[in-house]
Amino acid sequence: MVPLGPLPRACWTLLISLLLVCCLLPPGVQGQEFLLQVEPQDPVVLAGESLLVNCSTDCPQPELITLETSLFKESMGKGLGWAAFQLSNVTGDSVVLCSGFCNGLQITGSSNITVYRFPEHVELAPMSPWKPIGKNLTLRCCVEGGAPRTSLFVLLLRGEEVLSRQLAVGEPAEVNTTVLVGRNDHGANFSCRWELDLRPQGLGLFQNSSVPRQLQTFVLPVTPPRLFVPRFLEVGTSQVVNCTLDGLFPASEAQVQLALGDQMLHPTVVSHGDTLMATATATASGELEGAQEIVCNVTLAGESRKTQENLTIYSFWGPMMNLSGTLRNLSQPTVPEGTTVNVTCAAGAQVQVTLDGVPAVAPGQLALLQLNATERDDRRSFFCNATLEVDGVVLHRNRSVQLRVLYGPKIDPAKCPQHLTWKDKTTQVLQCQARGNPDPQLRCLHEASSVQVPIGIPFRVRLNYSGIYYCQAANSQGMHSLIVVMNVQDCNSLTVTIVLGVLTILGLVTVIAALMYVFGRHKRSDKYEVNQGSAWLPLASKQPDEAPGE
Repeated sequence: MVPLGPLPRACWTLLISLLLVCCLLPPGVQGQEFLLQVEPQDPVVLAGESLLVNCSTDCPQPELITLETSLFKESMGKGLGWAAFQLSNVTGDSVVLCSGFCNGLQITGSSNITVYRFPEHVELAPMSPWKPIGKNLTLRCCVEGGAPRTSLFVLLLRGEEVLSRQLAVGEPAEVNTTVLVGRNDHGANFSCRWELDLRPQGLGLFQNSSVPRQLQTFVLPVTPPRLFVPRFLEVGTSQVVNCTLDGLFPASEAQVQLALGDQMLHPTVVSHGDTLMATATATASGELEGAQEIVCNVTLAGESRKTQENLTIYSFWGPMMNLSGTLRNLSQPTVPEGTTVNVTCAAGAQVQVTLDGVPAVAPGQLALLQLNATERDDRRSFFCNATLEVDGVVLHRNRSVQLRVLYGPKIDPAKCPQHLTWKDKTTQVLQCQARGNPDPQLRCLHEASSVQVPIGIPFRVRLNYSGIYYCQAANSQGMHSLIVVMNVQDCNSLTVTIVLGVLTILGLVTVIAALMYVFGRHKRSDKYEVNQGSAWLPLASKQPDEAPGE
């Protein structure tokens, strides 16, 4: 047997008492017939709790049942063959002894009390927040306190995956393990857990975990980012610049800085897999005119990669377009029909402009177009193109403006039929459209009752819908009307007419057939004789002799 270490003084005292009792027992006690039972037997108690111990025997006439223990005890009652005691503040493992007498002989029983306590502290040692993929990571865990140590285990976890499970040894207990860092470890939570397994004692599994620590892994390629910038940039204008870096992990965690000269840009960063792309808008100002440099710097896990490209900023004012006339909306030019409108386009010195395909007289000159606004000019767009040569490269700038013309409503007869013939109790749609600016409101009213019929949506036709309708379209520029005649026919009258016609035809056919039948029978039953005395007399018919009684 392996020794368990020195016993406490209270245990030595109790052990000596048990030995003395055993030595003083008279002969034959070892063969006693009755036993003294201790309940609960070998209990496991949480440190500091109380325990109720019951000593009982089936001896008919027991005497002096008592409990021997180094713990503080209090009698909770007794009776024939039993006695109960309350043990308070149980803080350490101990042995309790029940003793008594039966028929003058001493009887005894014992029970071992095991005290368990939870660890006071568990912590996972700090680790580097960023770790390169492919490197080893060492995890360290420290657990203070806890008993019994034979049932206390220390676990190192990645999420809920157990990386190591070891028995707690020493005070405090320290457990180490090493893992190879991979992509799946990015963002993973590592923690330490102690487990006090008292299931063999019938209690259960107790556990508690440390505060998790998150690991971030990364891969930063040695190649610099790729920077895409325009060759030229006009003063007062903006262009999009892109910075891309491949083979970066995790791409979504990287930081990107874009700068135009001394001006910091504000990029929008997106990632797709291991590719990072930063997009920003570079705006050229007058003080930056000339040769400039755009710089892209990508930073991850405290390391960075940088690249730069050249950019030339130039001045190109225009084209500028203007519409003059009786304008009602400066942001969206609007004029009444019949207004004279002047459209101009200019783009500054040395710039050639072309307005709606007609070039200006010379570079730097104004292009002019004059028109009398009509309905056909509504939503008409005017285009101006400006060209400028910069360092041998011809640059183009385009601009357009749309004109809105206000005109009165018009109902197109081709899109609004004036004569309609419908059947009663059928579903029909009155198709009628009107144009105008602003968009006119269209409605059709009955001449007599002023009842309005729906336009463009299905409705149920009735006989009283017959008549003349005035369809009116109106907007702020005027009103236009169109007459629509609606004829609704009764379905029942047509059916009656058809039935009467059919019956009349059937009656005529029946009469004709009867007459033909009668004529045919007379023709078959007549006999004719030839008069020999006169050749000019017509043939006379002679009826056959009738039978008697007919």
